[in-house]
Amino acid sequence: MDVRGAVVPGFEPVRDAFIRNFEQRGDRGAAVTVYRHGRKVVDLWAGTRDVDGVEPWAVDTVQVVRSAGKGIAAAVPLLLHQRGQIDLHAPVGTYWPEFKANGKERVLVRHLLAHRAGVPALDRTLTPQEAADGVSGPRAVAAQRPEWEPGAEHGYHAQTYSWLLGELVRRVTGRTVGRWVAEEIARPLGLDFWFGIPADEAHRVGRIGPAEAPAGDGTGALRMRPKRSVVDAYRDPDSLTRRAFGAIDPFPDENDPGYRAAELPASNGIATARGLARCYAAMIGPVDGHRLFAPATLTLARTEESAGPDRVLVVNTRFGLGYMLHGPASPLLSPGSFGHPGRGGSLGFADPEAGIALGYVTNGLQKGVTADPRAQALVRAVRSAL
Repeated sequence: MDVRGAVVPGFEPVRDAFIRNFEQRGDRGAAVTVYRHGRKVVDLWAGTRDVDGVEPWAVDTVQVVRSAGKGIAAAVPLLLHQRGQIDLHAPVGTYWPEFKANGKERVLVRHLLAHRAGVPALDRTLTPQEAADGVSGPRAVAAQRPEWEPGAEHGYHAQTYSWLLGELVRRVTGRTVGRWVAEEIARPLGLDFWFGIPADEAHRVGRIGPAEAPAGDGTGALRMRPKRSVVDAYRDPDSLTRRAFGAIDPFPDENDPGYRAAELPASNGIATARGLARCYAAMIGPVDGHRLFAPATLTLARTEESAGPDRVLVVNTRFGLGYMLHGPASPLLSPGSFGHPGRGGSLGFADPEAGIALGYVTNGLQKGVTADPRAQALVRAVRSAL
């Protein structure tokens, strides 16, 4: 396996796990970067730039990371709160009056971030063109009646998160979320990360697509089958699960240049592994003199806001303000870890207690929403190296 990049002494287990992802876990093209205490200790890439191609993955290859971008988007309202520009306890309608329609008057800003707003699905789905036009999505979620009493329960806002968070940011700042991230996060930190990739960078984006996962995980253990209730929820076209993930219909072509140029923070962040890891590193500490989160903001990101049965994912989930939190029984991470996966594989997260930030980007999409075995193998390797 031709793996490029470098690891500092002591982190060789991450290289080994990365190689096994290709040999045993079905990776086609991927990259992983790890920071520790603000210093890059792992930076590796291998395979092909396109999931269905032969051109090698290059040092500057970027990919659509799907919901892994939600973690970067969530930083925007938290930073606005840190700067005194937004009150997390205020009703969303304070900043976006049209949102108060149909029983959403008591939806708070923090409810949006913790997936408690009650609008994970739309009564009328949006076309890909409507989803990307910057007007139809916000108008639809503003008019939508909630599925549950806002704040009372939680359910993953898989697609509607784009318009909920994006319009809130626009109303508060006058800038789109993509522009805000570019100007206030990516540019100061030197990140390869975009919501809406510029035309002059578009040539760097590889093709994503399905990649068949082997029956085992490379260690002799069989992949666990999802519960029947989960399978049924994804199969039933009328379930809240299907409606939430299917809020855009037909499903967009994620390799289409127009889709990549749109600003959909729920689903089409474009990044390198280096960009994801460096951003999370700056959330928990200084990176080359830049730090994103003050200690109080870091506490908000990783303090539990939602826990228990998820109305959309049909499993137990935990969220802080904008970030997924690992389960209490997980052996992989410290209790205060936070981050966000992308459906199919990609992952960005930080472990403040260990000083670790990790970004993993892949072009081979496998089944699963929150627990990709390739990403988990890399996290285990990082833990073993500490």
